[in-house]
Amino acid sequence: MIFRLLTTVRLTMRRKGYQAILWFTLLGLLTAACTDKKEERKGGEAEYKTLKVTQGNHLLHSDYTARLTGQQIVEIRPQVSGNITSIRIREGDRVTKGQTLFVIDQVPYEAALRVATAKVESAQAKLETARLNYQSEKQLKEQGVVSDFNLSTATNALHEAEAALTLAKAEEVAARNNLSYTVVKSPVSGAASMIPYHVGALVGSNIVEPLVTVADDSHIYAYFSITENQSLDLIGHYGSIDEFLRKAPEVELRMSNRQMFSQKGRIDAVSGTVDSQTGAVSVRAVFPNPQHLLHNGGSATVVFPTEMRDVIIIPQEATYELQNRLFVYRVIDGKTKATPIEVHPTNNGQEYIVSNGLSAGDVIIAEGAGLLRDGVEVK
Repeated sequence: MIFRLLTTVRLTMRRKGYQAILWFTLLGLLTAACTDKKEERKGGEAEYKTLKVTQGNHLLHSDYTARLTGQQIVEIRPQVSGNITSIRIREGDRVTKGQTLFVIDQVPYEAALRVATAKVESAQAKLETARLNYQSEKQLKEQGVVSDFNLSTATNALHEAEAALTLAKAEEVAARNNLSYTVVKSPVSGAASMIPYHVGALVGSNIVEPLVTVADDSHIYAYFSITENQSLDLIGHYGSIDEFLRKAPEVELRMSNRQMFSQKGRIDAVSGTVDSQTGAVSVRAVFPNPQHLLHNGGSATVVFPTEMRDVIIIPQEATYELQNRLFVYRVIDGKTKATPIEVHPTNNGQEYIVSNGLSAGDVIIAEGAGLLRDGVEVK
């Protein structure tokens, strides 16, 4: 009996312990819930950064990846065949127009010139003989000593001798030119490329690689592409391509090391066709390169400025995208209101030019628009 009583007391105390634990657990959950409510109320009272929309002028900079080339790129190839006997430049040298670059074995071409010169002298002698014969036959014919046949034969021989002299002189010119071609000179001033040949190498006009490439880099061309829509916008803005080329603002160049090039350039050519593969239009800008800092074959970024007048500019972080449309949150009567907007197709990656949807004086949420919803109180 005493054992049963003790057992009942223990069970009762155990149940009360469980009840105490349950009550403490519920109390903790209620406290946490109250804390969350307080935090929620505290978050609801947070301030949001807002922006009052205004109109003004804006200089929009657009970046375009560009390929750099020299103003003139000339592949130097031999016009005659032979072994290289001398290389007069080093790889990468700056060369001037008319400077000797290579010399090809001249011995066979000097011999060919001597042969051609001798043929000219021989043809001249034969021509003099033919003239004498013609004069003699002509006098004899006038005296009635010879027939018309003899005079015609002498006349034909004279004409043949004259033609032979003309041919010999042409061969002499060709031989002299071939000899001059053994001295390979630069047709332009610029920077020399690497040289794939060495002294003793046999070269000719049909070689695959040029002897050297000379790039005139006193001015550098930067080729880049714009979309067809952008080209149409430019034509619409300026009236025509010619007007665009005449009035387009100066452009800048960001080099591959992210530094800005010291010289400004200008747009001097726009392709009249659209690439059917990419839908792009090629554009060329030219930059002075007095220090030869830019190199043929390099890459850079053309920075194109566009002046926009009386436009609304907003930060991109003030927008969010939904179903391929851009929205902002306007603040109306202290609450957020989602508003669709239209923007200019060109932007600098940080700001949008709003073409429709906002008016001067509107107040919008300036950042974090993607985290909000309609009807949020803004304090």
